[in-house]
Amino acid sequence: METRKKVDKILGGILALIMGVMVLNVLWQVFTRFVVGTPSSFTDELARYLMIWVGVLGAAYISGKRMHVAIDLLPSKLNKKGQIRLKVVISVLIILFCFAALVIGGFRLVYITYTLEQYSPALQMPLALVYLVIPLSGILIIYYKVSDILNKHLL
Repeated sequence: METRKKVDKILGGILALIMGVMVLNVLWQVFTRFVVGTPSSFTDELARYLMIWVGVLGAAYISGKRMHVAIDLLPSKLNKKGQIRLKVVISVLIILFCFAALVIGGFRLVYITYTLEQYSPALQMPLALVYLVIPLSGILIIYYKVSDILNKHLL
């Protein structure tokens, strides 16, 4: 449980840092556009990539905090033992999906963009770095769901 709290704290800090950089970036864009008169060339692209990172890492963070949206129509009709079994099944399905789609698919996307040497137009950074958040988020979600199952935090 101690490790989970550390992961939560680190992930929350990273998300706060990304949001802070995104706010500064957008403020710089507004300043250069309306005060200086010549908009900065990289800020739009950087804001887009930071938003991707916040969205995908934020999904992992919310999954770890068990604050994601859920329809509880079926679980409310089951007894406690049935609810726990259902939540274990749901967690296993989430783990399988994250492993197949986010981890394997994400690493394939990172590998392909790295191999093809694709770079962002304005920042000239490898797009593989932008896409790296997909498998990273998948690994985090899997960690959280396995932790939920092992520590019996399903209710």
